[in-house]
Amino acid sequence: MVTTSTTRDERIAESAARLRLAIVRTARRMRQEAGADLSPTLIAALATIDRHGPLTPSELADIERVKRPTATRVAAALEKDGLIDRAADPTDGRACLLSTSREGRALIKRVRSRKNAYISRRLRKLGDEDVETLERAAEVLERMLEDPS
Repeated sequence: MVTTSTTRDERIAESAARLRLAIVRTARRMRQEAGADLSPTLIAALATIDRHGPLTPSELADIERVKRPTATRVAAALEKDGLIDRAADPTDGRACLLSTSREGRALIKRVRSRKNAYISRRLRKLGDEDVETLERAAEVLERMLEDPS
């Protein structure tokens, strides 16, 4: 006899597999729709700097969950492309602060707009009930991602 917890665990494992695949495919499609010549890593870092900046390379590394040297290389690439500005940290002379440049903000706006337009086109093809289900799923995913564990 199968116990209820085993059945629930199996259902959760199946749901996790389907959800993982849907998220991976959606993320891939969003990258394709972005229309930017930057790698996903650079776009993600630029968006993080835009959302949380100004911040230090160490803070960028923490937020992006990468090692400090990786964040430093990413910041250098973004700065070279004119997408971020680097300034001395007024509280720590050894550190610098990264912030989004005007060009970087314009790029982020353009990328987000393209991605939102893509999703909007897809949502318009769905019925109201499916749109409401996806709105609820977005709320659940956001809550799930806010959990630090």
